[in-house]
Amino acid sequence: MKSIPNIISILRMVLSVILLFLKPFSPLFWIVYSICGFSDIVDGYIARKTNSTTKLGTILDSIGDIVFMSSALIALLPIIRIPMKILIWIIWIFFIRVISLLIVYLKYHTFAILHTYANKITGLLLFCFPYLYRFLDINIIGYVICVIASIAAVEELIIHIKSRELSRDIIGIFSKF
Repeated sequence: MKSIPNIISILRMVLSVILLFLKPFSPLFWIVYSICGFSDIVDGYIARKTNSTTKLGTILDSIGDIVFMSSALIALLPIIRIPMKILIWIIWIFFIRVISLLIVYLKYHTFAILHTYANKITGLLLFCFPYLYRFLDINIIGYVICVIASIAAVEELIIHIKSRELSRDIIGIFSKF
């Protein structure tokens, strides 16, 4: 039972790569995209409910998230017209994330993305983006996601700077360091 969440995370990575070969917004794209998103919820839920959370599982989940979001971005970027202001904001968020990863590597000799509530909300909004894009103005969606993603990125950076030990499952900045 301990390996099921890890298998689900690996499956998300494989399906994420398959997204790159599907026509964006096609029925098959939506099915695979939705399975990837759903698997992100299911793997953690199963791990917690079966008391089988592991360091490897946490790492696989983070890698799965990165592969999924990167694949979705690569697949959708040629189709979605992102305003320059939002694109610049996204680059700044990315820059903050890179600095955060460098700090983690220098302090703990590993890479880590924290599972804070702000990061989870950001992930949920990013997952919902393609669905919302078809119905809402890109500026509204873009600004909302960028505000939340900025808060999440800065929070994670502060946690990494202030913490004495790595805790991937910290829920937020107001948790114990």
